[in-house]
Amino acid sequence: MERSFKAEVAKLRLGAGQTFTGEGILAVTKALLQSGVSYVGGYQGAPVSHLMDVLADARELLDELGVHFEACGNEAGAAAMLGASINYPLRGAATWKSVVGTNVASDALSNLSSAGVVGGALIVIGEDYGEGASIIQERSHSFAQKSQIWLLDPRPNLPSIVRFVEKGFELSEASNTPVMLELRIRACHVHGSFETKDNVAPRHSRRNPIQKPVFSLERIPLPPANYTQEKHKIDVRLPEALKFIQREQLNEFFPGDLRQIGIILQGGMYNTTIRALQQFGLADPYGESRIPLYVLNVTYPLVPEEITRFCSGKRAVLVVEEGQPAHIEEAINSILRRADINDPHVIGKDVLPMAGEYTGEVVLNGLAAFLGLTLPDGVDLKAVEAVRASVEQAKTRAAELLGAPVPTRPPGFCIGCPERPVFTALKLIEKELGGIHISSDIGCHTFSTLQPFNLGNTVLGYGLSLAAASAMGPNFGKRIITVMGDGGFWHQGLTTGVANAVFRNDDGVLVIMQNGYTSATGTQNIPSSPDLSAKEGSPIAIESTLRGLGVKWLERVPNYQVADVADALRRAMTTEQKGLKVIIADGEWRTRFGIDDDVCTGDRACIRLSGCPSLTIKDSPDPLRSEPVTTINSGCVGCGLCGEAAHAAALCPSFHRIEVIQNPTGWDRFMHGIRQGVIGALSGVGAASTPRSQPRNDRGVDAAPTREAR
Repeated sequence: MERSFKAEVAKLRLGAGQTFTGEGILAVTKALLQSGVSYVGGYQGAPVSHLMDVLADARELLDELGVHFEACGNEAGAAAMLGASINYPLRGAATWKSVVGTNVASDALSNLSSAGVVGGALIVIGEDYGEGASIIQERSHSFAQKSQIWLLDPRPNLPSIVRFVEKGFELSEASNTPVMLELRIRACHVHGSFETKDNVAPRHSRRNPIQKPVFSLERIPLPPANYTQEKHKIDVRLPEALKFIQREQLNEFFPGDLRQIGIILQGGMYNTTIRALQQFGLADPYGESRIPLYVLNVTYPLVPEEITRFCSGKRAVLVVEEGQPAHIEEAINSILRRADINDPHVIGKDVLPMAGEYTGEVVLNGLAAFLGLTLPDGVDLKAVEAVRASVEQAKTRAAELLGAPVPTRPPGFCIGCPERPVFTALKLIEKELGGIHISSDIGCHTFSTLQPFNLGNTVLGYGLSLAAASAMGPNFGKRIITVMGDGGFWHQGLTTGVANAVFRNDDGVLVIMQNGYTSATGTQNIPSSPDLSAKEGSPIAIESTLRGLGVKWLERVPNYQVADVADALRRAMTTEQKGLKVIIADGEWRTRFGIDDDVCTGDRACIRLSGCPSLTIKDSPDPLRSEPVTTINSGCVGCGLCGEAAHAAALCPSFHRIEVIQNPTGWDRFMHGIRQGVIGALSGVGAASTPRSQPRNDRGVDAAPTREAR
């Protein structure tokens, strides 16, 4: 179920002088309202989903202020909303998960940046980079630099984050340029507090709409205006941005007594760097550093005057820049050489990794290496090395205590996930057909590439699985199977995949996982979500959409009926009918299964075929059998996959089905008594052993033993 943010919404009403306490991304939401934003749009995705979710629950407050909010179809749609700020003094914000979301939005962003804006345009991007990320490893910095969109990377504490939301709008308006606010996962979820201001009703909104249109040919990115726009970026917008950054002191200088050296760091890396300095005794608990720091809360554009001022007189400077390419380090070297400053030796990727997340341990080791190379006066290098060695010793000791490496925990389907049985059916069909090329998609379906399924040959982008199969289909000996979710279908699968496949008469199979929500991004509504309220939108059925596009072969099957799903896949793969064939796998949880200890042989085929974590083993209750038996643990949610898979694959008769009845009727109680009597008579045990009058909330089916109420 989608989480309610009722408590967070109440905090959005806090006024001047009050204190907001909560997560970083929620502070962004409050800061937007304090900034007089006219409209907000976006597409969900960790780590910024909360921003969209809270705003969706705060419609009453938004209506009071006149703020328009829209959950967009994809990131390109969200970026295109910012077009309202090109000609009009409307402050607008958009949000999405980067860098994949930025890639989707790139067309709109390039045109927006070229045209420039009058009203402030702020893009809140969740930077999902590093070992904790779920996406390809790329940085947003490259895109910002390419399109000349200014990039903010504030220190990860709530007052700083709120300040840079507000200053982001001001910077955008001062330089007529859209601005990105980059927040890493830890910044989005950092907890803290800040003093709030009153919410500001936007200058123009549905309550005070703009009356006259503004037309300016110079704002249209067509020749010759686009040439002028490019020159305007460099000659006017960039200088204005640099002036604003210096005037408002957006970047921060922290002095220290070890003036021979210094550290230049991204704002988002401040907490990690300070922690490393504290461990070495070079910073106190309040963040006062002995090494001078230059914190880049604005990582693009860089201010040459600030860099030369900080670096002058120093022997060496460490650049803490997470990710690659090393845009900041290379730019600093260029700025210093142009200024004819040769004193500081700029050290960055020499001692820190070229790529990957800069965790506490990584920065600690990099800082230790930097100090070892530069030998600054007043630093006890033996103490530094002792701290670094103690970290290694702790890791070594932990490994010794464990006795073996900690087992890897790759991501996987949740217990009861409605997609798991579809891949069980695909596994059965794959064996029959001698191998299938499967074009996979972004979302939970990607977990099918892992054990025990190992299904899915390519992943190219959200909703792009069908498009990714277009060149493979004609060059493969059998039909290609494509899998996408209903979220991916509406994101861009409908336009880039289905429409083109029908238009080109492609002969492939598309499986759409329909669960009614964009589950991969936090269970948000989509056009085909059931039971939408009038405020949420008007539902659009996937099935009618497909038929409207001309799909002629279309079947709907319940996910958990594995045999039926396998039959549908078999028909789709073997039919003589040409063209796109679509199977809508409709998922909902259903019944629970149990395993008979006396019948189970312990071959584990059920575990290998379903991969469900709630299937495990236990010691056999029979003292004559040494082999453990399979059992279903308490994590089971009653999806029924294990029993369906055993039935579809004709594995074993040890499974029995249990249908849970909540609030049984008189008829349910009567039938329960009849079943107990029959079971008792057949087993030679009197039915009276379980009194008919005893209240129960369940019943056994298929000769199932009675289970206690749930």
